[in-house]
Amino acid sequence: MNNMQMVEKNRVLKESLITRQVYCALENTEEVKAGSYKRVAVSFTEPSNGQVQNSKDIEFPIAQEDWGNITKISLYDALTDGNKIWEGTPEVVKSIGIASQYKIPVGYMIVRLR
Repeated sequence: MNNMQMVEKNRVLKESLITRQVYCALENTEEVKAGSYKRVAVSFTEPSNGQVQNSKDIEFPIAQEDWGNITKISLYDALTDGNKIWEGTPEVVKSIGIASQYKIPVGYMIVRLR
C-alpha cells in the first residue's frame, strides 16, 4: 500500500534523519569490526518529494586493516551500538583493504519513502 501523503513522508524523514544525529555504518556480513573503523555522522538535505540525500561527503577513516567487501550501508541512531534505522545496498560493492578509504560523495546516499 502506498497511500502516505507527501507531506507526511517529508515529516517522517525529517523526524527520523534530520532532527537527530544519525550515523552511517558499513557492513559485509555484519558491521565492519576493525580498530581503524568507526561510524560517521551524516547530514541530510531537507526532505523534498519524500526523499533526502547526504548534504556533505561521508568519509570513513583510512583502513589500517582489511575491512572486506562492503555490501550494505546502514544508518544508526548512535555512534556505537544503538538501533539500525535504515539499510541499503551500494550500487557497487567495494573491497576496502589496508590504506583504502570508503567515501560516499554529496548527494549519493538517497533515502526515499515510496
